[in-house]
Amino acid sequence: EKVWVIEDNGNKDNIYEVNTAGDQLREFEVKNAKNNDWEDLTKDKAGNLYIGDFGNNENERKDFVIYKIPSPLVEKGDKIEAEEIRFSYPEQKKFPPKPADRKYDTEAFFYLDSLLYIITKDRSNPFSGEALIYTVPAIKGDYSARLVGSFSTCKDYTICQITSAAISPDGKTIVLLGYGSLWIVRDFNLPDFSKGKVEFIDLGVRTQLEAICFKDNNTVYLSDEENHVTGRNLYSYTLPPIQKVESKGY
Repeated sequence: EKVWVIEDNGNKDNIYEVNTAGDQLREFEVKNAKNNDWEDLTKDKAGNLYIGDFGNNENERKDFVIYKIPSPLVEKGDKIEAEEIRFSYPEQKKFPPKPADRKYDTEAFFYLDSLLYIITKDRSNPFSGEALIYTVPAIKGDYSARLVGSFSTCKDYTICQITSAAISPDGKTIVLLGYGSLWIVRDFNLPDFSKGKVEFIDLGVRTQLEAICFKDNNTVYLSDEENHVTGRNLYSYTLPPIQKVESKGY
């Protein structure tokens, strides 16, 4: 198995192909792109990759961009050209807003049906546990992101900030990742998937989990960020099955 990975802010403007043992297989320089604060990756059915440069710890940024690159699987060299999908959050009026309104950091998104679903990371104080859900078209352009809903996590900021997201290959399951937490969303309608059936999982780890993707419809890969103590690991996790309700035969 192979996965694509990126580095956080201040590192190279590159993407890397690695295997599940952690061995680097290939490296591409992403042209027409700058790693201001790269946070997440997603892909579409054609294999195009999207790099989310939308980290915004202080809620001060106005220059959010998602870089769209063609499938690296067909590239022959070591450079790949990006298109820019630029966007802003029209609900944010101050940069930064007052502490209670700091909901515009972002580390999570996924692609579905020509749209990119962007989920914000709540940095409000006091912490509300509300992640905003936005959409933008998955084509080159400059957009005002459309607010389509919000997702309530919990009141404990240490485990309930959203750090990554993914959708299953069959489009039936959305997962949202936190620092040791996982939300599984099924039986949802779009665009506001928060109204679906939500299951919360305590993963039992407290490392800086920052990325999630699907291996198949029932299995996800998770990775954590390296610090001076731990991290830079890839984990596999099998999602719990859907609970079936037996008919009583009335």
